[in-house]
Amino acid sequence: MSLILTFLGKGGTGRTTVAIAAAHQLAAQGKRVLLASQDPSVAFERLLGSSVAADPQDVAPNLQAVQLQTTVLLERSWDELKAQEAKYIRSPFLKKVFAQELGILPGMDTALALNALREFDASGKYDVLIYDGDGDQTTLRMLGMPEIASWYVRRFRKVLTDSDFYRALSPFIQPVSSAVLNVDWSGDLFSNPEATRATNMLDDGKAAVTNPNRVLAYLVTTNDEVAIATAKYLWGAAQQVGLTVGGVLVNQSSETGEATQEFQPLPITPIPSYPGRGWQPLVDALPKLTDANQAPRPMSVNLAERKVALFLPGFDKSQVKLTQYGPEVTVEAGDQRHNLSLPQELKGKQVTGAKFQDGYLIISF
Repeated sequence: MSLILTFLGKGGTGRTTVAIAAAHQLAAQGKRVLLASQDPSVAFERLLGSSVAADPQDVAPNLQAVQLQTTVLLERSWDELKAQEAKYIRSPFLKKVFAQELGILPGMDTALALNALREFDASGKYDVLIYDGDGDQTTLRMLGMPEIASWYVRRFRKVLTDSDFYRALSPFIQPVSSAVLNVDWSGDLFSNPEATRATNMLDDGKAAVTNPNRVLAYLVTTNDEVAIATAKYLWGAAQQVGLTVGGVLVNQSSETGEATQEFQPLPITPIPSYPGRGWQPLVDALPKLTDANQAPRPMSVNLAERKVALFLPGFDKSQVKLTQYGPEVTVEAGDQRHNLSLPQELKGKQVTGAKFQDGYLIISF
């Protein structure tokens, strides 16, 4: 399995520069690194100093780079979908719809990029995947997709199976599916092998995002106050998807400045300006990016006291909202909404109290 490393921060702070320097650092350590960019322009190629295509290409020892082209990813995913349809459905109806005809809808780019990262991870070819995306809420929503999708599956499955409509339909599922499908789809509609495989894939994605040894982010900022405020907001928003932030990189600077106080207790590292040639000065300035032991975890659980603590830096009490309309406990902070993944001992339990203290939302059950 690979470590997926990404960088968050305001546009113009040098996230791509830092990502390339990080790729060179990790490759020099002997790790097999893939640097994946979603920048469709030539800027990434010129900064990297090498041509980049839709398939990984060697750019240095132990280092490959790839440009995640949405149209190419869509074509490949559509072809896979048609292959799966032909495998399970006796008379496929998508065979006359061609991927080259499909337009790109909003959100497709991030969903396809996440699937591409999953496939690169599953290939076993890389120790580290560095994702150079938008570095903002778009990237965070992409990494939060498995958790959100699993919530929709879980909640709407229960709503459907508890409905009179499903009870009335259940006796007809098996004979209809036998007439249409190449496989036996008897029994529970949601317990067939394909549904189980999809659920397991979402669960694996959720577990990876919340594991700092599998997915890790760093904040990139300059000493500009707007850049610092943006990075601090993204720090709090990252906690909402369960993503660990390993530290802060103050780019284009020889000192940490105001960031020293704003991002405690994260380790903070100044990074010099890129000289325009030669990556070694930036490589030498970077910290050990695979070590996030000092980073506070997004969520901690105390089963003995029946308490859950969520770390939400960058937000104050007025910006945080806790609700429990059904069995789910939902936390809103900024423009992010998170349904908590609670341990079995606390699932379905009623919230008895909550307080916001020193950047933590502490929930009692």
